[in-house]
This record gives sequence, C-alpha cells and structure tokens, in this order.
Amino acid sequence: MYLTEITEDLDDILSKLSKKDPKKLDIILNKMEEILENPNHYKNLKKPLNNLKRVHIDKNHVLVFAVNENTNTVIFVYFDHHDKIYCKNYEY
Repeated sequence: MYLTEITEDLDDILSKLSKKDPKKLDIILNKMEEILENPNHYKNLKKPLNNLKRVHIDKNHVLVFAVNENTNTVIFVYFDHHDKIYCKNYEY
C-alpha cells in the first residue's frame, strides 16, 4: 500500500466539496483509497503532463495524481471538470 499526500489546492477543493456536495466527496475519497491499492492501473497523461495519472470520478470530473515509486507515495494533485483540468500547469 502506498502513502498519501494531498496538495493544498486539492485540499481546498475537498473542503469546499464537504459543504457543497458531500456525496461527491465520499466518491472521491473512496476512489482515492482504490488508487492507493494499485496506482499503476490508471492511465498516464500525455506530454507535458506525462508525469501525472488520471481517473474519472463521474462523467464530467477528473482526479489527477502522481506516483513516486522511490518513496511509495501517491500525490493527489487536483480535481476539476475534464474540460478544464488538462489546461493547467501543476506543481506538487
């Protein structure tokens, strides 16, 4: 099992979701647990985001994360609508 890190941006998004849409937050947290079991199962993004992976949460939203095999850590980076998520430059 992998260790977990969450970026500040994602932490802010999750705290807002806890008030606005707790059901979606539960779905995200369950998916994060699933990712920790086998993070290499998920699809890599294309350049310039090729160091990140993604998983769809529902039809319209995507959770982006990175895997550090040296430290056995999964870094959850961002969550947003799929039209917006691929246009960003992520730092983690």
